[in-house]
Amino acid sequence: MKPALFLALMLGAGPVLTQSGFAETYRLALPDHNGQLQWSVRGFTIIENSAKPNGREIGLRGRDASGRLTFLGFLFVAPENAPVTAAACRDGVLAQEKKANATLKIGKISELPQSSGSPVILVSYTAANADGSLAYRVRGFIGAEDLCADLEFYSHDPIHEDDADLKEAFASFHLDSGYAPRFGDLALYAQILLQQHDYGAAAPLFEKALTVVPSDGAPFSSAQLARRVVRDQAGMSYGISGDLAKARRIFNEGTLLDPDYAMNYYNLACADAGEKKLAEARIHLRQAFDRIVNVNPGEALPDPTQDGSFLPFKDNQEFWTFLKDLEARR
Repeated sequence: MKPALFLALMLGAGPVLTQSGFAETYRLALPDHNGQLQWSVRGFTIIENSAKPNGREIGLRGRDASGRLTFLGFLFVAPENAPVTAAACRDGVLAQEKKANATLKIGKISELPQSSGSPVILVSYTAANADGSLAYRVRGFIGAEDLCADLEFYSHDPIHEDDADLKEAFASFHLDSGYAPRFGDLALYAQILLQQHDYGAAAPLFEKALTVVPSDGAPFSSAQLARRVVRDQAGMSYGISGDLAKARRIFNEGTLLDPDYAMNYYNLACADAGEKKLAEARIHLRQAFDRIVNVNPGEALPDPTQDGSFLPFKDNQEFWTFLKDLEARR
């Protein structure tokens, strides 16, 4: 099965930022653990995201328009689920940094009070790059319950915690340990794992997200689109990871709950092909092409003659002729 395009869902699974005045607010949460991290900063673009397959760490990397300044934001569960403080989070992270780079040199350490919760501990330090040049870093830490929040800015030019953009970011740096993860948090975490090609870890999170899609009651709505996209991703992830039985269950359920959606049948045909059940694949492909106009906005039913699920059967003249005839009906 081919990964489908993951649309920017209206319910929060796609975007990770919203407008807040002139700054952008970034939010991170884990899929199976209470807590949400957020901070605001202006003029940055996300260039990388990451997630651990165990569901215990999520991160974002952003860079400003000049390319001078980069941030890294992380939310993670502390080792052994132990209660932590900001200082414990700082010490654990910097110990690992020091082990990896003995040139690390700590500068200023300070506390930034928050109106609610524990203060942010700020640390300024330098470390040599591989070419011998210095990287300048300012890092903030929050600890709450068994969670650590880590926001780092780094540059090849000297930076300081009192720089206006850094000061603004750390003033907004907040960890809500009581926040319960929602649909968008599950879908985002799963999507990051999918982008990392960790299909086995992504699949159950996509499936879990299916159970908590909010309903807005419209006949074709953002909620329906969310269900379709997440179902596609859940089944596809199961299929690629080799669990065709679960992929088939996901898509069979889709034909019952959304019987007009063409991709449910097309994806079932991909599962059939994975098990070399070509007679069943033909049935499901026919059902898909009978519903060819019922796809998501901006998408189209794939060309089965170009799909890696069916290419292994190109030498099967009867089956391949069937595929070409289907495609000719488009």
